[in-house]
Amino acid sequence: MENATYTALTRQSGLMNEMRVVANNIANLSTTGFRSEGVIFAEHVKALGPNDPSLSMATASARETLLSQGTLTQTGGSFDLAIEGDGFFLVATPQGERLTRAGAFTPNENGDLVTPEGYNVLDAGGAPVFIPQGAGPIGIAPDGTVSAGGQPVAQVGLVNPINLSGMVREDGVRFRADDGYDPALEGRMLQGFIEESNVDPVLEISRMIEVQRAYELGQSFLDKEDERIRSAIRALGQ
Repeated sequence: MENATYTALTRQSGLMNEMRVVANNIANLSTTGFRSEGVIFAEHVKALGPNDPSLSMATASARETLLSQGTLTQTGGSFDLAIEGDGFFLVATPQGERLTRAGAFTPNENGDLVTPEGYNVLDAGGAPVFIPQGAGPIGIAPDGTVSAGGQPVAQVGLVNPINLSGMVREDGVRFRADDGYDPALEGRMLQGFIEESNVDPVLEISRMIEVQRAYELGQSFLDKEDERIRSAIRALGQ
């Protein structure tokens, strides 16, 4: 197989990966706290010999999470929280502590503040946030302090990963921070709001069209290259 064909095939594979990412972004347009993704293309060049041209191979296996602010939507819910600025909520999952921007919380039957999946919301020290029942109206301050009937009773944790680029996405809204995290100093919470997905639908549709056209051009090249090789084989066999 010629170098041009190898190069085209690796490009097609990368474009397929990018299309999967774009499709996933579009599918999560309405997912609270979803962070959109992009694909990073990399070129690998290999020397084949002193008198041969080098071989260039492209890959697109690395993904980049875009952490721009999503739109804040007012819900009026006492336990709906949105983060304005930097920071993540801290939640306890069966796999360990995870970071998220999805703040649609509610107290469970024990009074613990939990996510829709039932995972405990934690304070900055890693302890579950407890909401006393029947203690009066609940207020949540910008620093996460929870008050019941005007008395502080807990504080929702707001943290930042120590290595932001080292976060590992486990699903659309939760991340693993293997290098740990510190309290967030600049972000603030808004009670009665949620943060929508930060996916830009116009941009993603444009990306989808662009990737589709690029893939079609690559496929056209491979078809023509295949026909050229077949014609050469037929000519040599006569």
